[in-house]
Amino acid sequence: MGPLHGDLTIESQFYQNVVVMRHGDRIDNFEPLWTSTAARPWDPPLVEAGKVRAYCKGQRLRNQLGFPIHRVFVSPFLRCLQTATEVIIALCAVADHRDDPNDLSANGVVIDPSKIKVSIEYGLCEMMNLRAIRPNVAPNDGVFDFNLPQCEAVLPSGTIDHAAEQLHKQLPEWQETLEGARGRYLEVIKALADKYPSENLLLVTHGEGVVAAVCGFLQEVKMVRQVEYCAYSHSRRPIEFSENKSFTAGDLVGLHEGQVGITYDACDSEVASDDSPKKTNTI
Repeated sequence: MGPLHGDLTIESQFYQNVVVMRHGDRIDNFEPLWTSTAARPWDPPLVEAGKVRAYCKGQRLRNQLGFPIHRVFVSPFLRCLQTATEVIIALCAVADHRDDPNDLSANGVVIDPSKIKVSIEYGLCEMMNLRAIRPNVAPNDGVFDFNLPQCEAVLPSGTIDHAAEQLHKQLPEWQETLEGARGRYLEVIKALADKYPSENLLLVTHGEGVVAAVCGFLQEVKMVRQVEYCAYSHSRRPIEFSENKSFTAGDLVGLHEGQVGITYDACDSEVASDDSPKKTNTI
């Protein structure tokens, strides 16, 4: 049981939705020499195509999810902040002043920042080990420097919820294990859902965070084989509110049709989402 959060008018029972998304296309995978001159080679930004992909994925969420996103939580890594920015613009758009009808970017899009509340959550950060952060760019002392106001400045103006408290006020220790990272992601996803039970959430994180969501909430998954850029996993759970504003929640359950851009092995067959054309079995 826990308190009811938010100013939303909620029926006595409804489904809370949680969408966990990977960031867009990072520059160091397309321009290998970028790291040689970068001040923070371990924190690559998106390429322009990655921003376009993120904006288009935000439009898809807005048009096809069937429910609104009320709150967004973001890893402090720049690629996630930039991905979240593009998605938020798509979700909050109220006018389009673009001159080129073929322009797929967020340029010229006017937003209503009151539609969504945004927070940076260190618990959604990259897996902190050499498996995820390449040895040639990882800091020798294992110290990753993030300035929270500078991170927030990347996000759309007027969307930051300064009243929200981070679950993790510090980054995980350097060289955390794969199992530890997946456990962290699951713990953060569940804790954020419990903290805001009356709201639908979007969590912008890293590939391993999406893997954790798929394996943790989707039944009968043996292995996740691929998580594309801006892939996302949609889970939901029933919430029942009582008259004293406490709530009872069911377990988060992943929806097979809500795994977009993700290829995984189920116990009985190989499954690919509708954004994975390399596979023949699609849902």
